[in-house]
Amino acid sequence: MTTLSQAHIAQLLARLHEQAEATDAPLLQEMQDRMGGTEMTIEDAAAKMIADEGVDYRRVYSGYADRFLAVSPNYGRFLYAMARAAQAKRIVEFGSSMGVSTIYLAAALRDNGGGQLIGAELEPTKAARARSHLEEAGLLDLVDIREGDALDTLKNIDGEVDLALIDGGWSLYLPVLKLIEPRLRPGALVLGENAFVRDYLDYVREPVNGYIAHTLPIDEGRGNEFAVKVA
Repeated sequence: MTTLSQAHIAQLLARLHEQAEATDAPLLQEMQDRMGGTEMTIEDAAAKMIADEGVDYRRVYSGYADRFLAVSPNYGRFLYAMARAAQAKRIVEFGSSMGVSTIYLAAALRDNGGGQLIGAELEPTKAARARSHLEEAGLLDLVDIREGDALDTLKNIDGEVDLALIDGGWSLYLPVLKLIEPRLRPGALVLGENAFVRDYLDYVREPVNGYIAHTLPIDEGRGNEFAVKVA
């Protein structure tokens, strides 16, 4: 039996996904309403949010303090599988939110024999809830949730990183990747969830930057980009 399939973790994840769907539904509906009847695409919506973040991203994301903005169950299982396949021992997560994706990744660490997940979360209330959920899952000993601006909290990472999940503020996707890049081992996986950010996509898709990237057919429309650090 894997850690992910243990009854208490499976039940916890089912509950959190249900809560996330209920909590985030109004936000998703609002975005759909904005796009409905117009020629606005999700990329356009992302560009607008990035512009808003450029003015004050702390204000933008403080408005989402009660939103899960969580990965789907399908993507969560994919995260677990990738961390297992990579035999990951050190994982960096930008945008831990309430800890849903963190549980999938930490479960993989447990089944890999242990390790460390360093998570970055701007909102203190979200970080506290993430820790509570991880404690309930019995995985908190593997996780260091760092509160505050990821450009500060992810400066100090000891050792090589085997897998990185980029799933926080859109305007910081590329800056965070470049910040942790010196720690990425050859063959490290970089998973961009909701990766609609043009500069980030251009960077990981340009081979000269040392990556091979591909858009995943998982939760199509959510912009899930898979990249491998090859040089």
